[in-house]
Amino acid sequence: MGSVHSETNPLGKTSEYPEHYDAGLLFPIDRNESWKASGDDRSEIDFYGVDIWNGYEVSWLTAKGKPVVCVAEFRVPSDSPFLVESKSFKLYLNSFNQARFESESDVKAVMERDLSRAAGGAVTVDFHGMNYVYPSAPDAHCIDDVDVDISTYTPSPDLLAVVSDSRFDGWICSHLLKSNCPVTGQPDWGSIYIYYKGQEIDQASLLAYLVSLRQHQDFHEQCVERTFRDIQQRCAPESLTVHARYVRRGGLDINPFRTTEETFEALNFRLQRQ
Repeated sequence: MGSVHSETNPLGKTSEYPEHYDAGLLFPIDRNESWKASGDDRSEIDFYGVDIWNGYEVSWLTAKGKPVVCVAEFRVPSDSPFLVESKSFKLYLNSFNQARFESESDVKAVMERDLSRAAGGAVTVDFHGMNYVYPSAPDAHCIDDVDVDISTYTPSPDLLAVVSDSRFDGWICSHLLKSNCPVTGQPDWGSIYIYYKGQEIDQASLLAYLVSLRQHQDFHEQCVERTFRDIQQRCAPESLTVHARYVRRGGLDINPFRTTEETFEALNFRLQRQ
């Protein structure tokens, strides 16, 4: 297990390009670490979910030395005890570039084994060809044009409010999501899709809350879980799903999905800027 600020954490450090396959490059981080640092308890949040990673620079060699290229989809269950640090994930994938495998199924088996060990849960891997068509995004109402005064740029759940005597059942979205890496401080940009059913959330308050994450330092997964928890606690929806689509870095994008519904399908749609 690694720590966010561990000396062995590769994030923020110069790394050599790996020339040989190496499962040891994967750097797991306890999902509870940042929650504990802020005095919170992740186990008190009740949700189902998955972290969907897309790898756009995945390659290996056939037994004859011919390169194979594809897009890979990785699904890490949210109840796994560890997340995989993104730079270590990139380095791990790069270690396949000059490795020879007999078949695609062999590569899939190796990646599922290594990633499952690192995460402490059953990770699935699927490969997509260059002509793969991603599912469409949910039909969502975008709240980015709501007129609202904003002056708070650190997480402020007290901003959230509901509309009295009004109900809502559907998707809303915002493309103004931004948070910062907890190690390097670099910005992480994304879009967030929220499905809720119940007493309507005031759109101006929700947009102000989402923008309040702008200076927050945390991993993508924790930012989504914080948003899920705050909406659930402040607005008490009957059903809630929070799905962020973050812009890629180093050939990887991370798309955490958290929901109250055990059977709710996590679609791996792709937005234009991803």
